[in-house]
Amino acid sequence: MILTCLQGSPPVVRSELIATLSDQNPHLRPADVERLVDIVFDEISAALARGDRVELRGFGAFSVRKRAARTGRNPRTGKPVEVEAKAAPFFRAGKELRARVDKGETPKGK
Repeated sequence: MILTCLQGSPPVVRSELIATLSDQNPHLRPADVERLVDIVFDEISAALARGDRVELRGFGAFSVRKRAARTGRNPRTGKPVEVEAKAAPFFRAGKELRARVDKGETPKGK
C-alpha cells in the first residue's frame, strides 16, 4: 500500500509509515505499531465494503461511489466494450488537510 505525501515528496510506503510511527512512539514495539496500522486499514476497508462512510476529522472522509454500467472503448482497437456497473472507493480531503497541503505544512509537533 502506498500513501501519498505533500507535493514534490515521494510517496510514503506502508513500511515507512510503520517505522515513523514506531520512532514517534518508542514505548510501543514495532510489531504492535504494525498491528495497529493493519487494524485501522482493515476497519476502513471493511466499512467501505459494507457501503458505510468513514470520516476522520481534520483528515477527510472515505466513501463508496456507485458507477453505472456504460459502453466504453477498447483503446487498442477502438471497438465498443460493455463496462459493468461497479462501486469504487472515493476520498474527500477535509478542510484542515486541504489547508496544510495548500500551504505545504507538516503536522504540528513533527
